[in-house]
Amino acid sequence: MVSLELTPVGYDHPDVVALVAAVQAEYVERYGSPDDGPVDLSEFADGNGLFLLGRIDGIPVATGAWRRSPVVALGGGPTAELKRMYVVPERRGQGLARQVLGELERTAVLAGFDVLVLETGLKQPEAIGLYTSAGYQAIPGFGYYCGSELSRCFGRRIAREA
Repeated sequence: MVSLELTPVGYDHPDVVALVAAVQAEYVERYGSPDDGPVDLSEFADGNGLFLLGRIDGIPVATGAWRRSPVVALGGGPTAELKRMYVVPERRGQGLARQVLGELERTAVLAGFDVLVLETGLKQPEAIGLYTSAGYQAIPGFGYYCGSELSRCFGRRIAREA
């Protein structure tokens, strides 16, 4: 497995801005428009969340984040929502997304969360495959895309021992 250096950064970090622009371009290709769901920079700071930037040999190749969420799912307590999971196309299939997901889960547990939830789209089968293989299960829709035919929501109780 390729070793990924994961660093907490701000959502406004220049490398994050570039990778978010790349994922938005991919959404345009897959869905015909960018993701216009609301995102507030403060949601990933001050204990409300965490944004990770992944680098290999100093080159930015992946992102992932979690933010506090009001969603109640799977009978759990405090919930965080996964956001902005992305790996550049030339680095896919190397286990990087799984490394990002593992670190997001670990840090969410340390921050006191019991459940992680996420929203993804039907035109992202590789994302759905990642989440279901990691133990995420379908949950009722929530958030900005609730009710969208292309949206799917998943959740997972995360172990306090992690």
